[in-house]
Amino acid sequence: MARCLSPWRKGPSVVAYVVEALDDVSVGGVPVVDGMDLMSPFVWADGGTLRILLRVVPNPLGPHDPTGLVYAGASRDGLHFDLDSRPALTPGPDAADAGGCEDPTVVQRADGSYAVYFTGVDAARAQGSMLVAEGPTLTTLTKRAVVLQAPPGEGNIKEATLAQARDGTWRLFYEYARENASRIGVAGSHADCGPWTSVNDPFDVRDDSWDNWHLSTGPIVQLPGRDPVMFYNGATADARWRIGWVAFDRDFERVTARGIEPLIMPPPPRDRAATDIAFAASAIVAQDGRIHLYYSLEDRRLARAIVRCYD
Repeated sequence: MARCLSPWRKGPSVVAYVVEALDDVSVGGVPVVDGMDLMSPFVWADGGTLRILLRVVPNPLGPHDPTGLVYAGASRDGLHFDLDSRPALTPGPDAADAGGCEDPTVVQRADGSYAVYFTGVDAARAQGSMLVAEGPTLTTLTKRAVVLQAPPGEGNIKEATLAQARDGTWRLFYEYARENASRIGVAGSHADCGPWTSVNDPFDVRDDSWDNWHLSTGPIVQLPGRDPVMFYNGATADARWRIGWVAFDRDFERVTARGIEPLIMPPPPRDRAATDIAFAASAIVAQDGRIHLYYSLEDRRLARAIVRCYD
């Protein structure tokens, strides 16, 4: 079922994003993931193969279970991914991620090596910090020290999204906690691995809208001739998460457009006790110019939306 987003009007032009198809996404190849929750599907194109990093969580989550393991996998059709037999990232041994590894985000460099940003959760599950792991392959990643940690009064730095500005510098968008709500922050650097310097938040909640309490980062896509757009996540105070969009100028200094209504709303949950959430994690641009947006539903299963931009 397709859903059309209410357009943002800017002078004589109209920008709209239209969902043309919705598909379930499945994984296989690792018996250990059967019955576990699947979240944060980061998908990217690598030649003729689509690759994925995926957060896998025990269900139910026991008091000593990790809040996430990160598995790598591959696909030909973008709808079924076969995962490696061993996880790419596991908790520890350092204290910063002893409780779990969450929310992977991949930067594939020109030499073919990887920088993987992820959320490290401490053993007490009280604090999330941004870490990065680097390596020539996804099976040989080496963790670095914490690259971004919450200042006093804030918390839980997580959900990295990286993008390059027009001048070649990098932006790291991230979710953080403030006054019992999630917000989106941004930091800048001259390199994809930092050091990062935080600047003013890129945009805020809207009091009279579906995103009036919580905000979290989503993937950024740059289509030819258009402003870069983030498919971000927003929610009300009771944490009913939906996916929307916001566009920036190419220096990521100001918002140029923002959708009025959600782009994607979750269908009725399969389980009445399930979380009411659709949460965007990654996006790729296909050869036909359509956007393949990967997201999770109910914090336990995966989906893909095919989105086209009109103006």
